[in-house]
Amino acid sequence: QIAFMTLTLFPIRLFFAAFMMLLAWPFAFIASMGSDEQELEKPLSWWRKIVDILLKAIMRMMWLAGGFHWINVKGRRALPAEAAILTVAPHSSYFDAIPVTMTFASIVMKAESKDIPVWGTLIKYIRPVFVSRSDQDSRRKTVEEIKRRAQSDGKWPQIMIFPEGTCTNRSCLITFKPGAFIPGVPVQPVVLRYPNKLDTITWTWQGPGALEILWLTLCQFHNSVEIEFLPVYIPSEEERKNPVLYANNVRLVMAEALGVSVTDYTFEDCQLALAEGQLRLPSDTCLLEFAKLVRSLGLKPETLEDDLDKYAASAMKMKKEKVDLKHFSAYLEFPVSHTLESMFALFDENEDGIIDIREFVIALSVVCKPSKTLETIQLAFQLYQSENGTIIEEDLAHILKTAMGVSQINVTHLFRAVDEEEKGEITYDDFYRFAELHPHFAEDYLYADQMGAESGLETSSLSAPNGICTDFSPENAQDKNKPLQKKLN
Repeated sequence: QIAFMTLTLFPIRLFFAAFMMLLAWPFAFIASMGSDEQELEKPLSWWRKIVDILLKAIMRMMWLAGGFHWINVKGRRALPAEAAILTVAPHSSYFDAIPVTMTFASIVMKAESKDIPVWGTLIKYIRPVFVSRSDQDSRRKTVEEIKRRAQSDGKWPQIMIFPEGTCTNRSCLITFKPGAFIPGVPVQPVVLRYPNKLDTITWTWQGPGALEILWLTLCQFHNSVEIEFLPVYIPSEEERKNPVLYANNVRLVMAEALGVSVTDYTFEDCQLALAEGQLRLPSDTCLLEFAKLVRSLGLKPETLEDDLDKYAASAMKMKKEKVDLKHFSAYLEFPVSHTLESMFALFDENEDGIIDIREFVIALSVVCKPSKTLETIQLAFQLYQSENGTIIEEDLAHILKTAMGVSQINVTHLFRAVDEEEKGEITYDDFYRFAELHPHFAEDYLYADQMGAESGLETSSLSAPNGICTDFSPENAQDKNKPLQKKLN
């Protein structure tokens, strides 16, 4: 079917869809000229209403060309005065733009998107909230702009937000980002379904790329999509004060409507788990649990690098000294809490109530800089090295099992390969030179042998660096009171 459709229907559909987009461009360009915020807050003029109808019709024809012959819409879309924000999930593909083109609701987009030829003009027409990567204060400004529009009593167009913040495979709903819920106004949950026999829609971190997804979808004779507008969710007073609680409760409502579970994975967890560093993380790494606990303490991994230097400097002064929970609390300058106790348990290898603070620093470095493997290893060498700047095999094992988030690992082959002179100790310079010559050292010396079945190490039950490994599968995600699983012995 794919071969036949590629030679027949695919080029026709692709040409027609591109033609529809080009046809929409001049209308969007003219309608976008000279508009300002004051004009946007006024009712649409007659000619803009006509442009709106024309553009929606053109966009509908574009999706028709892609095989979306009919779009099944359930429920009633709320008016802007009833719900200023539409929260859409699950987010799994660029085909999720279908409800955007149907409603012309504003969306939150990267500022760079407005410079894309043709598509950028169409994006600007719907008056999105632009996020600038170059502006360090962009997140705060984005939230303030969403809040301003949401509290305008329907003067601004509705804002459509995908609160997951990344594409998933629709098997569950990951943690919602709180941005849509900070204004504390009513939101209308919107759920998407693609009930197709063959899934060519899903575009996630792993799997087919964007062009392959487009090709396979256009080769399907018919593609189905369902858009369901759920009842408006009016937050309680407690939810207004707590955006995270508000987000979680809305997520539960949407998950129930979809018939799927929820999981504690976040956008940042996906970045961490799939980081393209030389020491990629195993699928069962407990650094995901560690990252969740870091966020629960109110720390943001992306802004922690300065604090990381401070923690590292303190750890170097302490050398091999181990600390109890009280001293760990003082070290982090956080009061003792259930979250802090859980984090402490991650590193309590012998369950004797003391931990090596150096392991915490290494784990924090991985979470802060998941793609910068050698920077983390260099920091770890500084923490573990003797006065002459060397470490032994046992030290390397501690470093790597913490950096990978596993309970045990055999580094003998790697250590011997680095220690060419067989001195029984190596420096960071030795390791760096080896890594330069063998950029895939992890696959060659660690994952290939140590992480497979032949090594006798069961990867499905790998635990934390001296601690626990909570199961992140959707079936167990809601089991908050499950006792911590201690490391394998």
